[in-house]
Amino acid sequence: MADNKAKSTKPVNKTPPKSPSDPAKDRAAKRLSYDSNSSHEGAMAGEVGALEEAFRKFAIHGDTRATGKEMHGKNWSKLCKDCHVIDGKNVTITDVDIVFSKIKGKSSRTITFEQFKEALQELSRKRFKDKSDEEAVQEIYKLIEGKAPIISGVTKAISSPTVSRLTDTSKFTGSHKERFDPSGKGRGKAGREDLVDTSGYVSGYKHAGTYDHKVQGSK
Repeated sequence: MADNKAKSTKPVNKTPPKSPSDPAKDRAAKRLSYDSNSSHEGAMAGEVGALEEAFRKFAIHGDTRATGKEMHGKNWSKLCKDCHVIDGKNVTITDVDIVFSKIKGKSSRTITFEQFKEALQELSRKRFKDKSDEEAVQEIYKLIEGKAPIISGVTKAISSPTVSRLTDTSKFTGSHKERFDPSGKGRGKAGREDLVDTSGYVSGYKHAGTYDHKVQGSK
């Protein structure tokens, strides 16, 4: 009787048996799910990275001590100008300055990357009025992503009377004059060495080289 009671108290497993599955299909499904999540996260990281990279490049422009973590008002204005956020119609330089003053702290002269995105959100509503708030932000991001400051202006040589006199071959005298022909082209070796004239004519004779023509003409 004791043995029968012990056997009756044993729990009964009511869990239905699992249907056999294909291990290859399970691995493929997991891989597809992982690849999908990874590609989505990678796209988001790339988008944010491009915007942050542009922010950093403009933040350190013209300031060797800048770390790229904060941006001054001057560089903020340059970014908006170089990236065509300022279109002169919907967004002007005044709008850019107002937004910067509004976003930055009262005692601060710079904005962080997070404040930078807030400022762009403010301007996006004015820059892309015909789009939704989300679309406008994305459009203004596209204007900035991957961009860098435009280096304008090229140093030009300053013309001065002293420099002009030193480079004008027509005003050279002495041995320096002999190194150039009347057009200003260098004579090369002939202008640096005294070459012996073996033509048989006196130096400076105007009719040098005409003797043979005269003799042949008289025959």
